[in-house]
Amino acid sequence: MRIGVFGATGVIGSRVVAEAVARGHDVTAFTRDATRVPAGAGQVTWRVADVMDVPAMTEAIAGLDVIVNALNAGRDIPETIANAHVFPAAARSLLEALESHPAARLIVVGGAGSLEVRPGLQVVDTEGFAEGLPANLGVPEEYVKVVLAHREALALYRLSNRRWTYLSPSSGRVDPGERTGRFRVGGDRLLVRDDGTSAISAEDLAVAVVDEAELPRHVQRRFTVGY
Repeated sequence: MRIGVFGATGVIGSRVVAEAVARGHDVTAFTRDATRVPAGAGQVTWRVADVMDVPAMTEAIAGLDVIVNALNAGRDIPETIANAHVFPAAARSLLEALESHPAARLIVVGGAGSLEVRPGLQVVDTEGFAEGLPANLGVPEEYVKVVLAHREALALYRLSNRRWTYLSPSSGRVDPGERTGRFRVGGDRLLVRDDGTSAISAEDLAVAVVDEAELPRHVQRRFTVGY
């Protein structure tokens, strides 16, 4: 299978690349910054691409079976907050580019804030959510802008007739960890452990992404994974 990964140098994207290569797929890794391309590319084809450039994107994804959008909005918190608009903007660009490639599938790694804690109530809409960010995630209250931008992007995908899938990790923060290959799969509801916490490692999130690429179960749907 020919898989393209945007945001391939990030915490999640780099692990999606590694997981897909380990399973024998033909992987093209995209980055916005040529200086971040690894010196030893190995089995991966690296390309520099701007996801906001629709004509360039339309050309870049030609021939791919699956496109993974694992973009982040910056390397540090202030930059991430300032660039929160990247998520809906990238959604619009990718969806437009996919109009020329209707058979291609898109898997988007999004945020947890739009998952529901109970029917009709999303995490981001719970009382005190923004105020709790510094304690829960170690980020400023302004990070809520990023959460809302992810939700806006999901709404755009849901309005599309393209073959998209949106994966929300059941964790507000996804860090490097262990690849266990063992996790729960859910729909729109946040997955919570017995102790009330939610988590998933970047490695296991990558497993879920490549599982979906190989065996699509959530086309035009959102799903979540967590321990």
